[in-house]
Amino acid sequence: MAPKQGFSLLEVMVAMAVLGLAGIALTHLAGENTRSAGVVEQRTLAGIVAGNRAVAVAVGPRVASGELRGQERQAGRLWDWTQTAAPAGERGLARVDIAVREAGGNQVLARLSVLK
Repeated sequence: MAPKQGFSLLEVMVAMAVLGLAGIALTHLAGENTRSAGVVEQRTLAGIVAGNRAVAVAVGPRVASGELRGQERQAGRLWDWTQTAAPAGERGLARVDIAVREAGGNQVLARLSVLK
């Protein structure tokens, strides 16, 4: 009798199950990467908005103590920023804290502090 060639049905089914599980895991990983990329983009753009506000503070006139709010468009999206200024100990020196949120959002996506 000649030796059998090929795989048994059980071997093929096990191989298919292993490949199926690997495919599911890779699909899940790709989905997580896509979600993470969106979060990174959001935080990066918020950081750019915070940096823009910091430059405006640095080159602008003297900062008055208190809170200032506004909006800025960046990459086609609207961002809410809050700028809080307080004396920083030295005469004439102020600390300005900047917080940026996506328009209408509650979560602060970027924070920045500057001295002026």
